[in-house]
Formats: sequence, structure tokens, C-alpha cells
Amino acid sequence: MTERGIRAPILRATDVRVAFGSTVALGGFSLDVAPGEVVALIGPNGCGKSTFLRVAGGLLAPAAGGVALDDRRIVAPDARIGLVFQEPRLLPWRTTADNVGYPLELAGVDVAARRTRVDALLRTVGLERAASQVPSQLSGGMRQRAALARTLALEPEVLLLDEPFSALDELTRERLNLELLAITDRMATTVIVVTHSVHEAIFLADRVVVLSARPGRIVADLTVELARPRTFGDLDEAIVSRTAREIRRYLGDSEPKAEAAA
Repeated sequence: MTERGIRAPILRATDVRVAFGSTVALGGFSLDVAPGEVVALIGPNGCGKSTFLRVAGGLLAPAAGGVALDDRRIVAPDARIGLVFQEPRLLPWRTTADNVGYPLELAGVDVAARRTRVDALLRTVGLERAASQVPSQLSGGMRQRAALARTLALEPEVLLLDEPFSALDELTRERLNLELLAITDRMATTVIVVTHSVHEAIFLADRVVVLSARPGRIVADLTVELARPRTFGDLDEAIVSRTAREIRRYLGDSEPKAEAAA
């Protein structure tokens, strides 16, 4: 276990079960995440990865079990938990700066303090020159960075990422992953990220948690033995290849088996 994963959990999921009608998305899902740890969730489509993020974010009530933040059950959205979706969901009529500052505005932060915080966030994600532009004037990568900055505005202790860069080209995605690591390391943020990319999971995470096919259950919890800070050169390390093979082996085992012909 890495140094980031030896402390008492900040987030604890216990026997979480979620069903949509007769379809069970998550069945008996339990997971502990330590403060400052980065955990990647990977598994087949429909195994409940995004569903779990919505439970952890207080957006979806489980049928059984629950998720706790610092031993307090999550029953509604909490300012200490930030959620970044696959789509940036920016308000199209607001500038980048106004979108980033929107959570602070809703929280009643005064104008001067809000401006200082927004300026700092825009510098953090490299969007200071785009402060006055509206979303339609931004590239896909810039919109995702704006969405990340908006989520970081209230300085969440836990950041939930639902494949935020999946729609971007490979080069932009790699660059944003590097920026994400730098930001979360600097802020000591706890991160749970959903991905379908084995190498992205290894590059970002301290642990890679592999889920089974629906109903989603954990079939493997693998430590990534790479030091921080990380660079793309780390992906050439032998340990990455070994970890990737192990993840793919569990992913293969987790795929639903085809029914035998009658």
C-alpha cells in the first residue's frame, strides 16, 4: 500500500446496492478510500461505476447500504464533495470566470473574495486568458478545465470524476490527466475517478479497483507501485505492464459469459 493509503478512510462505502426496477446496478459494493488517495474504478459498461459516483455525491439514494464521509452518512449533495461529469455542463450565457465562480456566488461569497478565488482557479487550470470568453468560444479541453475549476471552487475534500476527459482526443486527454495529477497533488484532494482506459487508471491512481459485470462488485483492488510526482515516462516502466496485464485479466474474468446455444 502506498503512503497515501495507510490512514483511516475519509470515504467509506458499505454494502451499497442500487437497483433500477428489476435491474441491479450495484450489488454489495464496499470500498474504503483514505485521505489524499486517488482510486480509479474500471469495469465493463453498465457495471455501476457512474452509479456509485452518484451515490457518493449524494445524488442517488441506494436501495441498501450507504456511503459515509468522515463517518457521516451521505444523504444529499455535500459541499465537501465535488463531482465532475463527462460533459462540462457550463452555463452557455456566462463567461468562463462567471461559470467558475458560480458555486461561490450561490454560497454567498462576496464579490471581491469571489474574484480573487476565481482568478487563482483560472491560473491553476491555465484559463486566465479565457476568463471573458463564453463556452462556445472554448475548445473541448478548455471547457473541461473550466468545469474542473468550477468544481474546485469550494475546495472539496473529495473529488469524483466520471470520465471527464473521455470525449477528448488522446493528446489533450493525456495533457489534462497530467494537469489533474498536479492539481490534486498540490491540493491533497481525495479522488475517485471512473475510466475505461487501463493506462489512464494506472497513470492517475494509487489503487485500481476492478468491478464485475452487472451487478457491480469488486473483483480486484490493485495497488499501483509508482512514485509521485508522475510523468508519462513512468508508463514505460515494467511495473505498469505487469499491472495492466493483471487488470485486463480481471476485466476478462468480469465480462458476462455468453449463454450456451440451446
